[in-house]
Amino acid sequence: MTKTVNHWIGGKTVEGTSGKYGPVTDPATGAVTTQVALASVEEVDAAVAAAKAAYATWGTSSLAQRTAVLFRYRALLDAHRDDIAALITAEHGKVHSDALGEVARGLEIVELACGITTQLKGELSTQVSNRVDVSSIRQSLGVVAGITPFNFPAMVPMWMFPLAIACGNTFVLKPSEKDPSAANLLAELAAEAGLPDGVLNVLHGDKVAVDGLLNHPDVAAVSFVGSTPIARYIHATASANGKRVQALGGAKNHMLVLPDADLDAAADAAVSAAYGSAGERCMAISAVVAVGAIGDELVAKIRERAEKITIGPGNDPASEMGPLITAAHRDKVASYVTGAAAQGAEVVLDGTGHTVEGFEDGHWIGLSLLDKVSTDSDAYKDEIFGPVLCVLRVETYEDGIALMNASPFGNGTAIFTRDGGAARRFQLEVEAGMVGVNVPIPVPVGYHSFGGWKDSLFGDHHIYGNDGVHFYTRGKVVTTRWPDPADAPAGVDLGFPRNH
Repeated sequence: MTKTVNHWIGGKTVEGTSGKYGPVTDPATGAVTTQVALASVEEVDAAVAAAKAAYATWGTSSLAQRTAVLFRYRALLDAHRDDIAALITAEHGKVHSDALGEVARGLEIVELACGITTQLKGELSTQVSNRVDVSSIRQSLGVVAGITPFNFPAMVPMWMFPLAIACGNTFVLKPSEKDPSAANLLAELAAEAGLPDGVLNVLHGDKVAVDGLLNHPDVAAVSFVGSTPIARYIHATASANGKRVQALGGAKNHMLVLPDADLDAAADAAVSAAYGSAGERCMAISAVVAVGAIGDELVAKIRERAEKITIGPGNDPASEMGPLITAAHRDKVASYVTGAAAQGAEVVLDGTGHTVEGFEDGHWIGLSLLDKVSTDSDAYKDEIFGPVLCVLRVETYEDGIALMNASPFGNGTAIFTRDGGAARRFQLEVEAGMVGVNVPIPVPVGYHSFGGWKDSLFGDHHIYGNDGVHFYTRGKVVTTRWPDPADAPAGVDLGFPRNH
């Protein structure tokens, strides 16, 4: 009998009542292993109602209460790293080491949330006028929602709800229906840590659930990570309903390689950044921009390394790259490679025919490397979200910067060079939210914020770090005047001497 993933509402598993279910496959075999309940509008209402009821007490709970829960939660997550990673591998397909890395990056934000006491300190100015003080405080919003993608089913939720609940909000998480099980385990462990019922709810579903949250009057804010078209829709819809929104979209991340760069280091970085997690990450390097005469040598070094990558099931310790999430996505990724030559690219590596013995029905694709790609080709313009690396050739640093800044995306970028002056110019001139200098995937640590520019971000706040705390709270300024006790009316003795 097929396993069913149900909702987690009000601190317990709640069976779906819509009668609609989505299939969850094992990407390595192509077999449907699980079905996930897809929420109705009524079930959205039930999840939000549970969160609203819990907010009545959680929103006024002490910082000490909240952080005590979060410290216990951090310990439980650490103890269950392998269990969470195994669920990710089973439903997403990424290799176990990648899955463990995902959990570790999520834990960074839980640790940040454990120290929320210092993040929520207010400000005070005394005697701004005669006997007048002004203070600034930050308070929680209420019920907030998170809509998260398939490519990081544990990490991205952990980028959202730990900070949100640490700030005093309650949370409704709508994870991807393609790999839903990790989210439920995260919620179960939070309950075990002592998080009160209803503070964290997991609602599974499709567009019905998403629109239900975007339109619900009791949802104060929405966090989203996904593709640019959906991010734009989330931002427009939720904003029109008066909600606070942070919607992180897609990317086409460039890596500029200057002639003075260590080409071996650059090639190593390009392979790990382009093909790690099968390229299914918004911070993947998908375009290498080679400056000057180094292009041929760099491409040869990338090819040499790429050909050695072992592809296989994520639960096989020998595997370095797993399958793609679905057969449909695999076919879409392959179409960019098969059409590249007709659009002027040189296909150095074609991974579209790759299979794995014994797992022939899995969602396999090999590593593809396209050289001399033009900026008007589909492989360059679109976010492929798979193991396809494009190499573009330019003559100068200035040409490279102009090419990169012309992209509608501005998520992450990197430069490889030994020249500090060139690197300094690059970090100031490039139009992207996250920059790496000899670092190919510049994902900030938890106490700095993650987010892009242009079509990679809709809304004013980046995710986690200081921006995350500000997003999940709102400011209030209090101006206070108190009379001096010595000025009390006659007949009232407060023990102060009269000053007149």
